[in-house]
Amino acid sequence: MVIVMQEGAEEPQIQAVIDRLVARGFDVHRSTGARHTLLGAVGAQIDFDTADLEAMDGVHEVLRISAPYKLASRAFRPQGTIVEAGDPRGVHARIGGQEVVLMAGPCSVESADQINRISDLVAENGAKVIRGGAFKPRSSPYSFQGLGEEGLRLLRAAADRNRLLVVSEVMDQSQIALVSAYADILQVGARNMQNFFLLRELGRAKRPVLLKRGISATIEEWLLSAEYILSGGNYQVILCERGIRTFENYTRNTLDISAIPVIHKLSHLPVIADPSHGTGRRDKVSPMARAAVAAGADGLLIEVHQDPDHALSDGAQSLRPEQFSELVKQLRMIAPAVGRTI
Repeated sequence: MVIVMQEGAEEPQIQAVIDRLVARGFDVHRSTGARHTLLGAVGAQIDFDTADLEAMDGVHEVLRISAPYKLASRAFRPQGTIVEAGDPRGVHARIGGQEVVLMAGPCSVESADQINRISDLVAENGAKVIRGGAFKPRSSPYSFQGLGEEGLRLLRAAADRNRLLVVSEVMDQSQIALVSAYADILQVGARNMQNFFLLRELGRAKRPVLLKRGISATIEEWLLSAEYILSGGNYQVILCERGIRTFENYTRNTLDISAIPVIHKLSHLPVIADPSHGTGRRDKVSPMARAAVAAGADGLLIEVHQDPDHALSDGAQSLRPEQFSELVKQLRMIAPAVGRTI
């Protein structure tokens, strides 16, 4: 349930409500809005009498939430969440605000020359975040698995040259500390969306988490996975629609553009789109990126490679430099039509 405190409720009144909830066995998560403080109470007491809380000083109303995801629900934070990603150098990005944040780069870090050239390109075109995999979960054990920590070093150095933030995938809870030492945003891939041990640990992390939708996951399952991270105390979660597996096989996946406005209705979390994995085809990435921005995406995660025909992974879905530059020009015309900037 969500307890909405009265405008101007004093701290002792808020703490008294928190203490009452804790005494009844609830976990309490606090959200402070522009006018009201909201308390999200998560627990197993289905038959709890809300009249007891409604009578307490400073309480405006008590709302029961029927959705199984309590903290990810729009009711918990009606104004929406803006995820603040940044580093000690003062480089930062705000995902969920007016600006559509571009995150671009190669599928995998392959060499210093490769990642430096791509970081220069994406920075020149207005990207705030460079993406790149150092640990790659591949369907075949014989495919390129990434450079590991050396890839993270190269990615960080390339980002620092261009004042970019870094997003990179963490595949296992044992990698969280290592990847956090280099990356500003920790990515959870589609295969790990329901790796609940990993999600619980990320709930304790002090980095924003980019949570990709599972290959066959429903929106409710996706939000419940986000709930694991939120329940651990980490509210810096970015959802990423990256396509789902359907009966259609012309494209690699089916990019669910409709999920973007649905998420904005159901949840306060920002949502971005990955048209590269969503289609798997270079010629379809730009049209889907344009559609995602028009549908309200808070950002885009796009694969770019200076020589995609010789990329070690996912070259077929990676934009060439000139294609990425052209796409950004198009997005800068579309964004203002829906009240956004790039």
